[in-house]
Amino acid sequence: MSSRAPRSSSTEPGVIEEVETHTSLARPWNVIVHDDPISLMPYVTTTLQRIFGYAQAKAHGMMMEVHTLGRSVVWTGAREQAELYVFKLHGALLRATLEQVDD
Repeated sequence: MSSRAPRSSSTEPGVIEEVETHTSLARPWNVIVHDDPISLMPYVTTTLQRIFGYAQAKAHGMMMEVHTLGRSVVWTGAREQAELYVFKLHGALLRATLEQVDD
């Protein structure tokens, strides 16, 4: 994102020059839960509810995506929070990773 902001010139009083500025936001990160041969489906659903506060229907849908597709993006946001969620999912013995969202 770029914009032009007026700026006073220090060499000539009363003269305003335009300066171009650039702003960019950090890209968000996805928290992904992966399928594994050990975790039971009700356990995955309950764990998603407990860690993320999701309703049962939403957590169940994500669990089914993990079961059928092998993975599901369960949360997207700032990297620090994503890392915390991955840590919590690992603590619950689920396979989880994070990846940066593509542009």
